[in-house]
Amino acid sequence: MVLNSVISKLSGKLVVLASASPRRLEILRNVGLQFEVIPSWFKETLDKRLFKAPYEYAVQTAKHKALEVARRMPVKHLKTPDMVIAADTIVTINGLILEKPVDKDDAYRMLSLLSGKEHSVFTGVAIVFCHEKDREEVDYQIVDFYEETKVKFADLSEDMLWEYINSGEPMDKAGGYGIQALGGMLVEYVHGDFFNVVGFPLNHFCKQLDLIYNHSPSSSSQENASASLSHDRTQITSVSTQSSSSLPGQTNHSPESSASPIHNVKRKLSEEEVGESSWTLANSRLKQSDNQPSEKQHSPLPLLSSRGQQTEPSVMDREHCEPKKEDLQRLTELMDGFKASKALFIASKMHMFDVLHSRPGLDAVQVAQEIKASVKGTVTLLEACVSLGLLKCKERMDQKAVYQNSDMAFHFLRSDAPLSLHGFIQHINDTTWPLFSHLDSAVHEGTNQHDKAFGKKCNSLFQDAYYNNQEVKLRFMRAMHSIAKVAGNAVATAFDLSRYNTACDLGGCTGAMAYEFTKAYPGLSVTVFDLPAVVEMSDHFCPPHTDNRVSFVAGDFFKDKLPTADLYILASILHDWPDDKVDILLSNVAQACTPGCGVLLSEIFLDEDRSGPRRGLLQALSMSEGKQRSAAEYSRLMKSHGFTTAHIKHTDSLLDTMLCIRV
Repeated sequence: MVLNSVISKLSGKLVVLASASPRRLEILRNVGLQFEVIPSWFKETLDKRLFKAPYEYAVQTAKHKALEVARRMPVKHLKTPDMVIAADTIVTINGLILEKPVDKDDAYRMLSLLSGKEHSVFTGVAIVFCHEKDREEVDYQIVDFYEETKVKFADLSEDMLWEYINSGEPMDKAGGYGIQALGGMLVEYVHGDFFNVVGFPLNHFCKQLDLIYNHSPSSSSQENASASLSHDRTQITSVSTQSSSSLPGQTNHSPESSASPIHNVKRKLSEEEVGESSWTLANSRLKQSDNQPSEKQHSPLPLLSSRGQQTEPSVMDREHCEPKKEDLQRLTELMDGFKASKALFIASKMHMFDVLHSRPGLDAVQVAQEIKASVKGTVTLLEACVSLGLLKCKERMDQKAVYQNSDMAFHFLRSDAPLSLHGFIQHINDTTWPLFSHLDSAVHEGTNQHDKAFGKKCNSLFQDAYYNNQEVKLRFMRAMHSIAKVAGNAVATAFDLSRYNTACDLGGCTGAMAYEFTKAYPGLSVTVFDLPAVVEMSDHFCPPHTDNRVSFVAGDFFKDKLPTADLYILASILHDWPDDKVDILLSNVAQACTPGCGVLLSEIFLDEDRSGPRRGLLQALSMSEGKQRSAAEYSRLMKSHGFTTAHIKHTDSLLDTMLCIRV
């Protein structure tokens, strides 16, 4: 075992674990490490928003914990440790950091977010080596690193969630669960170090100690450390000299605690060793002149103001940081995004994908003839679509380029495909694109820009879509039909709904979603309830062999009594309406439901920290009357109308879904 050769070198040394965690204590004692336990007094109050990546927050917290104990011990305990070990474990999902829940409701929030999804567990570890010098001076050398493990939760029912929460186990666990105990029942799989999820990455820790003691000369000064790292052919980055109080969130917990300048030296190790770690030398007593940063030094961490408040790095600091190439590439993609969208829209509008489906292998001249466009324009559009992955291009024997649909175009872009998004794409081109061309006005005014885009005021999207003219009505219904066809199966099969015999699809439009439900559940009959103007057009979209288990009833779900059913389906409905209308609709649904009835709610579920999904957040820029919500917000909304959330599912399709039960 890699730690065996290190144990003897630690014999007789004072090793301290700066943590009260019984799990970390057990992990380290099981490998034979002898140490004292002195929990850190550092309050974990760092501002998470100041860190670019979650693991940086965990590593920085661990460093604060370790340094606090290392500096306190000579004063409070009258002894200087040789080594202090500290760790901080966090659970993250979609960039949101989940630490220990503060109460049961917080635990419920965390576990609901993790239900049915994969998340990351990061542990940041800091090892501080203390070197006593003359005149009661101490040098601190810090090694820090992190480990990531992927964990996938099963879909958790409401009963399972509360049963686990009421066990009390979640309350002192990062992310609200302990994988080594009852929480293990919630987990489908673990990719990576299991001990890392428990609270300490043992394998990575052992490799670090092996690297420090067996592969690097010992160093008690910054110069020696730098020479050691250079000898290993690793990259060294100098970071600005700063006092310990300039570390983000640093608090002096006792009058005796001293402020000491920090010198950072980052070491990037190869993947074959231990991933990435950083080394820091800290001296508790340095001359005042050492506090002056050189011109080329910069700080990757936020500094503290004279009042102890965290501030962003200065402009001068940032000027010395190289911009990331991936940032420039991403920014370029965003700037060109509207061009790519329009290329897709026009190719779809010209039925280019239909032409290449019926006659694959046409050259540009032949395609131009089919879509009735110029050869030059057709060539540029074809080549753009190839670059976007919508088409494939190859050379014939006569060296002419010929084109055919990609798999993406075959499944989604030809108008007659079973999962065609052709109707939805045309709706975006003809309705959404004009609205977004006035986005500046929409942001300034906070209102829908229908009047600027189309030259007339529209009180309701549906009023305009259904009552203006036949073509507008059909275009809107084709768009809704496309979404329902593509997302329908994922929504219908997200949960086992076989116990329900009757369902009512509110605002079910063409019945596409209803037909997916009857395909998935042979014993289910579905009533589509929508406006009269929609129902009268539904015949245009019926499949060749009409399923008699799907019926249509005309009505207004805000005003009329709803059809009786065991299950009510609300697919892509609530986000369109303002809060007062949503309350009316859900009150009608609640009134129609008896205890035990279900409501299947299907929408784009935003992340709690609004980091995604991008599609839902961009859709909100249309400034419609309604709003996009997270799964937790929808769950609270349903709870306010007498429903409890049984299951939540983030699908890989266009819509996520949750099942709520009437209590």
